Amino acid sequence: MSHNSSATFNSADHDSTVGIQAETVHNSNVYFVHPDASPQEKYRVGVQLLQDGVPSRARKMIADAIAHGYDGAEMRFHWVLAILSARTHHDLSTEEGQALRYASGLVRTYAENEWKEALRVTFDLLAVLSTSGSETGPVLKQLQDLPPYQHDAILRHLDLMLTGGLKDALWAETLERAEAERFGNDRARRVWAYFAPAPIGARAVPPRPSTAADAQAALPVRAALFVVSSAFLSTLALIADPTQAVVELLVALGAGLTAARLGIRWWGRETRPDLTAGARIPHPRDPAPTEGGFTKNVRHSFDYYFSIRTPYGFTPEAWLAHTTQVRGSLAAEIADLYRESRIRVDRVNWLIRHLAEDTRNRHTNDTLLDQHRQEQTPGRTKALTVAALALLGAAALAAFDTAVSGAAQPRPLWAFLAVLGAAWSGHAAASRWLEVRREECRLVRETLEYQEQLTARQLAYQRWKSYLDGMRPSEREMETWLSCDKTAFVDEALRHHRLTWRDLITHTILMAPGPSYKRGRVRGGPWRYSHYVFRLFLFTQDGIREISSEFNFSDATRKNEQRSNYRFDALSSVQVTENADIGYDLELVLTNGPARKIRVKDADAHQLAPDENAQEISEITLSAAGSAHTFRLLEGIAADGKGWIERHSPSNLTLFQIAS
Repeated sequence: MSHNSSATFNSADHDSTVGIQAETVHNSNVYFVHPDASPQEKYRVGVQLLQDGVPSRARKMIADAIAHGYDGAEMRFHWVLAILSARTHHDLSTEEGQALRYASGLVRTYAENEWKEALRVTFDLLAVLSTSGSETGPVLKQLQDLPPYQHDAILRHLDLMLTGGLKDALWAETLERAEAERFGNDRARRVWAYFAPAPIGARAVPPRPSTAADAQAALPVRAALFVVSSAFLSTLALIADPTQAVVELLVALGAGLTAARLGIRWWGRETRPDLTAGARIPHPRDPAPTEGGFTKNVRHSFDYYFSIRTPYGFTPEAWLAHTTQVRGSLAAEIADLYRESRIRVDRVNWLIRHLAEDTRNRHTNDTLLDQHRQEQTPGRTKALTVAALALLGAAALAAFDTAVSGAAQPRPLWAFLAVLGAAWSGHAAASRWLEVRREECRLVRETLEYQEQLTARQLAYQRWKSYLDGMRPSEREMETWLSCDKTAFVDEALRHHRLTWRDLITHTILMAPGPSYKRGRVRGGPWRYSHYVFRLFLFTQDGIREISSEFNFSDATRKNEQRSNYRFDALSSVQVTENADIGYDLELVLTNGPARKIRVKDADAHQLAPDENAQEISEITLSAAGSAHTFRLLEGIAADGKGWIERHSPSNLTLFQIAS
């Protein structure tokens, strides 16, 4: 399952505010590690985090596995990639630099295999970067000779680390791979499923408890009075004329049994309006649902799905008019079933769609009115019931006449009282009995309807959930597509400005949520967005070129591209503000223009699972968005200008002077 918050909408340009249309957290344990997990399990999850674009957590997980004795060339290779992924040399701490130097000294101790060679090539690349004028040909040849997995992993995770001529030599290959993978695995048809909310479970209206307790309690007294009155009248008739009385009593008994057997088919059923499609009709004692936001959205959703699930021969308008009553009944039912869950209607749309399809199919199969037809009492049954009651009344009057004929004065009075008592108590007993039988029939019928509806809805729920699970891209697929999009964006910017990697000092790309978006993530993973704002900073000897564009992740289209150029000394200050209820904002202040506020991430405390840490999820999301690297780079330039970049050039550092 997943958790969804209410939507918020803000209208503003893409530099400042954003609006969440929907959000979901996929209930996946892909990143869950038990505290007592083995080093092998921690390493496995760490590698998966690295491949899925969460290097900050991968570093900790793989380092923990190595610290507990699970060491080797393969583990060190992934650890080095996790340290360097989405970072440049100036993002590394002194401790991390020392750890890299220590790891480089271990290379010679490992057994010869593809992982040792990959680790050696990684360190050779770092050594080339930190040495001016180094020959890149040999190390590039070694890189090309690596197996595809190790080769591609190095290029991907050292993307920001590789610069200058070395980057130029590898860029064509990087771009070719990105173009090949960018729309792979049926991206355009599957991305929507990642942001689709997890459907809420199936529910149906349970049967209402029986309300016949009072009638059942009163029935024995009235039935006993009827038996006594009838027996007394029969006795008087038998005393007066036994032969005629027996005939009258047999006729009355037969008519009474017939009226009871047929009457239960007529009056023993709960009368129901002509509504269809299996919706339970609200009982007068049911509380009327209030027309709130959720109920209104449910009604709109019913209107929408009924308008696109029309049977043959109906226009959407005609079908909506034809099903006004059933839509109203179903909408009231669904709103009442799910209102207390505090969910968005999109989590129950699967059920609304199922009910719209079921109504259409019933109409197509000419079974839409079957339930109502079954509950209609045939005219023959009604006629026989009336005839039986008339015969019963006639037999009772005949018995009364027999009882009083030729009798002494007191007997007619007793016979009249017996008839009166039998008529009153019989009517009262029959009414109570019919009410009890009505409730019993209703309870049986509603129980059967509940079971049938719940079963059908559970099957529909499982079908939809299985479809979503099959369509939903994995974290690795989402990260691969996003990485390819960034590569294409950077390449287009380079070509527009007619720059090569040799012309750049460094670069950084910041990914922020778009003006209006859906977002989703797995438990323990970063937020991913349906719409981004890509913001690329290219640092050259002449200054900074900034390119930003809104990006639709579903189809990889861009719009509203903006470009600006400014000198290093024009960036006067960079401020990062954090608000737990709002999110993270980056404010750039230029000497020759107004301050620009960029929303980097929205708040997500209300979207945390019980076992998640708000600070950790925030750091993961910011790291995946390139925020930490971008913040550090811009803050350094705002403080020291171009001198900061020159002082932090790889050639001026001893960090990568590593002998492998």
